[in-house]
Amino acid sequence: MTETLSQQTVRENRAVFDAMIGHRFVEDVKHDRLATDVFERYLVYEGAFVDTAISIFAYAVAKAERIEHKRWLIAVLDALANQQIAYFEKTFAARGIDPANFNVSRPEVVAFRSGMLEIARDGTFFDIVAAMFAAEWMYWTWSKEAATCRISDPLLKEWVDLHAHEDFAAQALWLRDRLDEAGATLDVAGRIKLSRIFGRVQSLEVAFHDAPYL
Repeated sequence: MTETLSQQTVRENRAVFDAMIGHRFVEDVKHDRLATDVFERYLVYEGAFVDTAISIFAYAVAKAERIEHKRWLIAVLDALANQQIAYFEKTFAARGIDPANFNVSRPEVVAFRSGMLEIARDGTFFDIVAAMFAAEWMYWTWSKEAATCRISDPLLKEWVDLHAHEDFAAQALWLRDRLDEAGATLDVAGRIKLSRIFGRVQSLEVAFHDAPYL
């Protein structure tokens, strides 16, 4: 059977993908030992990135050529703005977190945010698909397993469940299918480019998840 582009990208970037889904942060979540201060720093860093993700997907809407793709992406934007951002607003209020008291200018945090935004701004529609597939496939992969674990912090449990939910799964699978559609017509150089974007994003994610511990 011919290897799809999504299969190729995961295979070619297996080392860094495994490093991310086996990251200390992921293991701490799964073993119910994530320190409160680490989780709260992560929340602030991730909340800032979700706001950036709205811009990333907005670029994807603008660059998509098919109306059915635009419709799907508009629904993604709605979920980001009205579900994920709402989660952070609720969680910050519940924990008394003021994001202004956190350093969101850490190099690892800025590199992830600016790197992803650069791909969206300067790249093609399928560059964006490859980047967001990298991020969302990774989150769905580890969250599915973590959701079966005991997580005593209800707000952390809610965050994990959000990424293991069928709605998030559908989003990750949609990105995979678009990547595979691209792979069916791309030449070798084009496939290599998208695979490298996948790997770059995983590396940025690893550093980003290091940041709450620093």
